[in-house]
Amino acid sequence: MMIIRSLFQNSTLAQEKPAMNADTIREHLRREPFEPFVIRMSNGEVHEIRHPECALVMKTKVIVGYPDEDRSVTCSLIHVNSVEALQAS
Repeated sequence: MMIIRSLFQNSTLAQEKPAMNADTIREHLRREPFEPFVIRMSNGEVHEIRHPECALVMKTKVIVGYPDEDRSVTCSLIHVNSVEALQAS
């Protein structure tokens, strides 16, 4: 019984991590004035959010839209390493 309880507790903890990332991304999207930012993924991908309407944050993923390229990318929140302000070039 102890092993089952331990496994359940570990899966519950794993489900809590994406909420922190989702909240962080939502905070960046709601900033006024809006400041572009990047989402860095565990596989090395970097997604730039240059406008608040270019990202849709869901419970376990964020969808990043690239309207100029007519494409979107779905990112699992458990693979988000960091969310950082976009450095001016």
